[in-house]
Amino acid sequence: MNVITVGIADCRVSDDPNSVLVTHALGSCIAVAVHDPVANVAGLLHFMLPESSIDPERAKRQPFMFADTGVPDLFHAAYAKGAEKKRMTVRLIGGAQVADPNGVFNIGKRNYLACRKILWVAGVMIHGEAVGGSISRTVKMDVSTGNISWNSGGGEPQILSVKKGGN
Repeated sequence: MNVITVGIADCRVSDDPNSVLVTHALGSCIAVAVHDPVANVAGLLHFMLPESSIDPERAKRQPFMFADTGVPDLFHAAYAKGAEKKRMTVRLIGGAQVADPNGVFNIGKRNYLACRKILWVAGVMIHGEAVGGSISRTVKMDVSTGNISWNSGGGEPQILSVKKGGN
């Protein structure tokens, strides 16, 4: 099994059925996971902030840091490997309130809402999510099946199923 690590403000797309995409330390960050079962393509984005307008120069250097630049780039990378929007399942993980206990900045919530809006405007349905709360998550996605599991702090892995019909 080939483990492909997706860092913070990073994105990876694979069509290798023997690979697993993994990202760690999803606190207020959001992981966007896409899978096309026909093209056998999976992608995982780990973005940190909702809007690139806060630092346009950084967004040019690190588009995966922001929802509004990273999400479109994730989809384009999946399309380049043969994925089609109408066949893809999309799941969201993260968006917790971990470093802001009083909710002053609400980065997790803002990340989640920005991502949902981007997907909605693009006509993309969300097929499952594990968001919010106050826990950090690690996510694993099997490229061949699109199966996703996540855990927090070494706890038992949780399966993130695909809801039929999305949203």
